[in-house]
Amino acid sequence: MTPEQWMVTMVAGFAAGVLNAVAGGGSFLTLPALVFAGLPPLSANATGTVALLPGYIASAAGFRRELASIAPRGLMATLLLSLCGGAAGAGLLLFSGDHAFRSIVPYLLLLATVLFAASPWLLAQRMGREAGPLVGAVALAMVAIYGGYFNGGLGILLLAMYGLLGEKSLNRANALKNLVSSVLTCIAVGVYAVGGVVDWHKAVPMMGSTIVGGYVGARFGQRLSPQVLRALIVLTGLGMSLIFFRKV
Repeated sequence: MTPEQWMVTMVAGFAAGVLNAVAGGGSFLTLPALVFAGLPPLSANATGTVALLPGYIASAAGFRRELASIAPRGLMATLLLSLCGGAAGAGLLLFSGDHAFRSIVPYLLLLATVLFAASPWLLAQRMGREAGPLVGAVALAMVAIYGGYFNGGLGILLLAMYGLLGEKSLNRANALKNLVSSVLTCIAVGVYAVGGVVDWHKAVPMMGSTIVGGYVGARFGQRLSPQVLRALIVLTGLGMSLIFFRKV
C-alpha cells in the first residue's frame, strides 16, 4: 500500500469502530476504503468484515446476562441458524464471484443506507403478538444469509426483524442481534479465509484501528448528537452508493 492508502484504511477503520460503537454503519467506511487501497470489491467486503469482527464479539459478550435468560433450546436454534445462514451467505459470495458482487454492491449499499435511515421507524414496529417459530426461523435464516454475503446494515435488519417478530424487550433484542452478528460473521470469515479472498496484510492493521475506534466510541460516543451522527452516516452511505453506481 502507498502511504495515502495506508492512512485512508487506518482512519476508516478507526471511524468505523466509533460508528459501530455508537450507532452502526461502519461498513459504509471500510468497504470503500479497502477498494481505494486496491482491493476488488469482493475482497474488500470480506477483508472489512474480518476487521469489524472483534467489535461484534465484544458486543455479544457485553450482553451475557440477557442471553442467559433465553431458553437453551431457543438459543441453540438461533446459533444453528446463524451458523448455517452465515456460511450459506459467505459461500454464495465466493460462488457468485467478484464481477457479480461488483454489479450488486451499489444496490446493497443503497439498501443498507435506506435501512439505516428508516431504522427509527422500523425499530418502533411491533406485530402485537409473537410470530410462530417457523416464521421466526425463516426470517432469521434469510437475514443471516444476507449478513454472510454482505455485512452492511446487518444490525439494523436484525433489530427490525426481532421487533416485527414480537420481541418486546429491546435489551434482549440487542443481545440476540449481537449474538447472531458475531456468530454468522465468525463462520463467514472462516469461509472467506478458506476461499482466499481475505487480504490479511490489510485486515490485521485495520482490525487494530477498529478496536481503538470502538473503545473511543464507547467511551466518548454519548457526547455526539445522535441526529447529527445519523445524518452523517446516511449521507456517507448515499455518497458511497453513488460512487459505486458510477464505477459499475
